[in-house]
Amino acid sequence: MWKKSELREAPAPLEGPVVGTITGGTIIWFVLFLGQLPFYGWYADHRRTWLIWTCLAGAALGLLGIWYVRKRDAAIKRDAAIKRDAASDPV
Repeated sequence: MWKKSELREAPAPLEGPVVGTITGGTIIWFVLFLGQLPFYGWYADHRRTWLIWTCLAGAALGLLGIWYVRKRDAAIKRDAAIKRDAASDPV
């Protein structure tokens, strides 16, 4: 059990190049998918074709992630611009 004196405030989340990170991961998943395609027969013989389709699913979900983080990034920038304009506009 934690004592009240041991509780600390959570640190602020790290912000970084999220779009670039997600894009890089998506590219890696797709390259892994393409790299395994020539060996499809071997994977099928050993009942391991799920490995290939996992890479394709990772690439597809990465595309969804790219779309999501780009929209999120744009919304954060738009909100910051609105707040900046509101702060500089004397009413």
